[in-house]
Amino acid sequence: MNPNFRVITISRQYGAGGRSVARALSEKLGIPFYDKDFVRSTAKKSGFSEEDIWREGEDISYTTRLVDRILNNSSSYTSSHDAIFDAQVKTLLEFAEEPCIIVGRCSNVILNAANIPSFDVFLYADMEHRLKRAAELNENGNMDLEKYVLKRDHQRDIYYKTYTGRQPGRFEDYDICLNTGAIGIDKCVEMLYDILK
Repeated sequence: MNPNFRVITISRQYGAGGRSVARALSEKLGIPFYDKDFVRSTAKKSGFSEEDIWREGEDISYTTRLVDRILNNSSSYTSSHDAIFDAQVKTLLEFAEEPCIIVGRCSNVILNAANIPSFDVFLYADMEHRLKRAAELNENGNMDLEKYVLKRDHQRDIYYKTYTGRQPGRFEDYDICLNTGAIGIDKCVEMLYDILK
């Protein structure tokens, strides 16, 4: 594996196959990938339950941020989102001590700020492909599938902007951007493997 790319970050649109790409690339490169593992590790560091972290993970709304901003002016209040994010940063930096793949969590920006070299990937796809993937994930409950996909994107965008001050999906923030809908997940994995091996 290329020593300059010991840590790989994968940012993604909802339904673009981030977890699938990470899992397949992890197997080919022989390094771990972290996605859901963030929950257990963050729970240990923060004192929040795994349920709290699942609920508040990368999902945040403008209303929530407004309430947090107002209440954060009180010295007795600490936003649970902020506390969870701080714990996730600590977890992420620990994971990055060894070669690995990290999915989401503003990892590309966090590692850059910590002067930890990483190869940063952004995955996106057209709505048709994303809806198909979202239907397979079956996380939308009773909500219309397209509305759910757009809602998840919106919440992730707010989360990213809140904790990085940047617009998500800007090509300047990544080493490579891949359209999984046009290229296909398997081909994206092959391309990344060829770059990273």
